[in-house]
Amino acid sequence: MYFKMPVGEALVYALLGYAVVFFGICLLMAVVMIMGKIFIAKDKKAAAAKAAAAPAPAAAPAEAPKPTAPGSAGELKLHDVEPKTAAMIMAIVADKMGKPLNELRFISIKEVK
Repeated sequence: MYFKMPVGEALVYALLGYAVVFFGICLLMAVVMIMGKIFIAKDKKAAAAKAAAAPAPAAAPAEAPKPTAPGSAGELKLHDVEPKTAAMIMAIVADKMGKPLNELRFISIKEVK
């Protein structure tokens, strides 16, 4: 059985179908955004409660040595080099050697003129 429908009526049905699908997608997007904001607010509230419940750390003495990062090899002496430039040099060396930065030990960096 073949049903003939005028082109104008088919167009109206198609547009209504597209509109319903578009509305459904917009509604779903709104629900996801609202749920995301609810979860973010809940996480912030839990973090604030956890921070308030944690005791304040005692002040460290001024003469205590600074703790090093995990895997670091201690101090680095910079001779006429900015820390930003030294960091770039260390990153490039680590990349070229194919090793993680925390496996390398840099003792000093000096600009050669």
